[in-house]
Order: sequence, then structure tokens, then C-alpha cells
Amino acid sequence: MSIPTGGGDPVRLRMGAGGEAVGGNFWQQVGGRPTFERLVRRFYEGVATDEVLRPMYPEHDLEGAIQRLTGFLEQYWGGPTTYSEERGHPRLRMRHLPFRVDADARDRWLAHMRVAVDDLHLAPADEAMLWGYLERAAIAMVNTP
Repeated sequence: MSIPTGGGDPVRLRMGAGGEAVGGNFWQQVGGRPTFERLVRRFYEGVATDEVLRPMYPEHDLEGAIQRLTGFLEQYWGGPTTYSEERGHPRLRMRHLPFRVDADARDRWLAHMRVAVDDLHLAPADEAMLWGYLERAAIAMVNTP
């Protein structure tokens, strides 16, 4: 999918050189928006009670965080491009810079996400693909030793 960036070249997420979806449409394959919304809501159930992660989210905007993560993940995996249409380029590292993301925060994030992924009961290959991405993304967000 091509995502306009407000100027230069579009950002391509999970696309081959010819514009085809890499590995088929994972988003559709695992159940579309309901699956990703279930994943993210289950994840935020854990975050809501986590003394390290919860302060990173404004009290009044937890639902907004749920919608943003759901939109990002579904776009990344081949769903609608609503995230970039509303928020522009994902710029994940930049968006996380205001927060102290250290190894402890990363590990807590992964622990809550592990519970959420397990609750989806995906096929083993789908679970491995999703989890591999989530682990790499969590590692990439660490910005504090």
C-alpha cells in the first residue's frame, strides 16, 4: 500500500518491488479489524494496571491510544490506510521520544502484548509472524539505557 507523506515519495508498508502485498494480506487472513481490535484491547487491559506503562498514556485518552495502535497495526498488516490518512507517516521512534522507554518498559510492553497475542489463538505461523514483528518493534522503541 502506498501512503502519501505530504510531499515526496509515498511510504510503502509490507509491499514488494512491484507493489504487491508481501506474503498475502495478513490482515484479512487473521480476521481483519475485529482481530486487531481484540488484540489491542486485551493488551491495554494489562497496560491499564501497569505502574510503569500506564503513566505514559493520558487518563482521558486511553481509548484514543487503543484506536491509534489498532489503526497502525491493521494498516501495517494490509488493512485500511486510515492511520496514515489521519496521522501521517507512522514515525514510531519520534512519537515515542517524549516517553522514557527502557528495557523494563519494553519487557512490560511485551509481556502484556504476549497475553493479548496468546488470546487470539492464531495459527502457529501467523502467531510467529505477528510476534516477531511486535518483538522487533518493542526493541526499536527503547530510547533510554
